[in-house]
Amino acid sequence: MSSTFLNALAGTRLYPLTDRSLSKLSHAEQVSQLTNGGVLLVQLREKLLSPLKFYQEAAAALLVARERGVKLIVNDRVDIALALRADGVHLGQDDLPPEAARRLLGPEVIIGFSTHNLEQARLATKLPIDYIAIGPIFATSTKQASGPPVGLDGVERVRQVVGATPLVAIGGITSENSQDVIDAGADAVAVIGDIWSSPGNVAARTRRLLHKS
Repeated sequence: MSSTFLNALAGTRLYPLTDRSLSKLSHAEQVSQLTNGGVLLVQLREKLLSPLKFYQEAAAALLVARERGVKLIVNDRVDIALALRADGVHLGQDDLPPEAARRLLGPEVIIGFSTHNLEQARLATKLPIDYIAIGPIFATSTKQASGPPVGLDGVERVRQVVGATPLVAIGGITSENSQDVIDAGADAVAVIGDIWSSPGNVAARTRRLLHKS
């Protein structure tokens, strides 16, 4: 399994996602604020914009990321990741299959894959991906849940199943519980709400999560 994802994290444990609805900011502005807080890897998540508008926003965000030496992952949209030569793509259970994405994007691009239970995680270990995401860990209001919370014990069980494959935990993670999630076996925590619920304090919240994760 590729270590590209862990290399992109460069020893950090925080993997934040953008959210225009919560932040009221463009994706480029969000990337700027996140990098001010010290993050090294950001996922652009967009469920509402048209493909054209998201492409334009992602292009602007990528310029900021490149200026600051930050890696950028595009959620769902393999076409946009390919067109922009982004650093990677994150795929869900209903998106383009990882095998097809790998053929399009090549061997060096980071590909992540969402799972929501132990069996999905087990099957994901056979895919040409760089990391597996598991969640929701806790109840969350920032994205539609794909299943019941797996909890910390679920993270421990998934860690055992996926072996050395990098594991990202997502869903309801905050600065208060992030260390518990890491201790349960996650290599990184993906965070949305705890960062963007207070848009005026993003850098401080990000630094707090980096310190605790």
